[in-house]
Amino acid sequence: MTIHVFELPDLGEGLTEAEVVKWLVAVGDTVTVDQPVAEVETAKSIVEVPTPYAGVVHELHGAEGEVLAVGGPLISVADDAVVEPVTPAAPASADGERYREEERAGTGSGNVLIGYGTPEAGGGGRRRRRKGARPALAPVSPAVPDAPVRRVPLVTSPLVRQMARQAGLRVADLRGSGPGGLITRRDVVAAIEADKAPAPAPAPESAAPVVPAPVAAGVVDPRTGLAESARVPMSGFRKSVAAALSRSRSEIPEATVWVDVDATELVRLRAAHPEGPGLLSYVARFTVAGLRAFPELNGLVDAERGELVQYDGINLGLAVQTDRGLVAPAVLGAHRLTTVELDTEVKRLTAAARAGKATPVEMTGGTFTLNNYGSLRVDGSAAIINHPQVAILGIGRIIDRPWVVDGELTVRKITQLSFAFDHRVCDGGAAAGFMRIVADAIEDPAGAIARL
Repeated sequence: MTIHVFELPDLGEGLTEAEVVKWLVAVGDTVTVDQPVAEVETAKSIVEVPTPYAGVVHELHGAEGEVLAVGGPLISVADDAVVEPVTPAAPASADGERYREEERAGTGSGNVLIGYGTPEAGGGGRRRRRKGARPALAPVSPAVPDAPVRRVPLVTSPLVRQMARQAGLRVADLRGSGPGGLITRRDVVAAIEADKAPAPAPAPESAAPVVPAPVAAGVVDPRTGLAESARVPMSGFRKSVAAALSRSRSEIPEATVWVDVDATELVRLRAAHPEGPGLLSYVARFTVAGLRAFPELNGLVDAERGELVQYDGINLGLAVQTDRGLVAPAVLGAHRLTTVELDTEVKRLTAAARAGKATPVEMTGGTFTLNNYGSLRVDGSAAIINHPQVAILGIGRIIDRPWVVDGELTVRKITQLSFAFDHRVCDGGAAAGFMRIVADAIEDPAGAIARL
């Protein structure tokens, strides 16, 4: 009997741990390659982790609610059981080895799970080094000689397979760009970009609330002289938020501008078409127009190479408040969508984020963030840029305020836009130009849509 120990994979740049939310298997269960074995939470996502081994579950290395270290054992599988192989003549040990090989391949960071402020590639953070070139993987020959020959998809990473499943893609239909035709994370991301009909994910169970730890009687804070009433442990999610926001504040020389906007005509347009797009979807469309005019705001700073990167396309991040905290999933390919299509994606994405089921690429792929803090009934905010992005636009609540129109004082629907930007990528002129495009479109939405 051989025991295969599956280690918790690297779930995102800079992340070192994950919490086991729920085990999907028990000791003694028979599992197959790519079968989800656990739900783990980190970086604002609850994600099912599949096993690269087939066999019988020998040991679960942790209890539900326990935080495990990345690279530490997650589950042990014994291969002495009779199980259905994934492909003929491909033993479980070979699947596991090819999985580890793919995770080491040079495809960006190699990570598929990410959270607030986690970079997907490029400008900063640590990078893995390959110790040597590996040979191309040869397709496995069919076990039955008379069977028709077919191409076996060269994808062995369970996490890459999971990305494809969540997006409604068949790995057999994908063309790999890795060595020997290996299907990598980038290939799945490219396919998702091309196919805008991802499969809906099932609603997850609610995450267990964080229970404050009891404090020993008589513990007094020396600074304030007050007794401590409770200590609440920081979850992996909250730690990742704290790290990302601290990094944003320490690395980005940000500046903030704001403008009051007359949204009366936008509110009228929405009221005239109650079944049409929501207000946020219109603002999203106007934001995309502003980023097209000022592409330097839709990029990142590669500090290591001293370069300003601009993206050929816009993945519009949306700040979404969930039970677990604030997340910023992205509408992928927002520059290709109409206002109606944007509205559909905004509603779908916010629902998926609140359910904890936004896909990894949606969580990591944002190039710019739009924050509707008006939904929290506040007027303005000096938002923190979602590193490694370089700007964030916020919109406050729309309220009745006195306003001068054609020299006459009247009551109008007014909102405030606030815009924080990385001063390394542009100066105030570009920021003001972007803001005026969005503000002018809000004040004359019909004319703006006709021009877009």
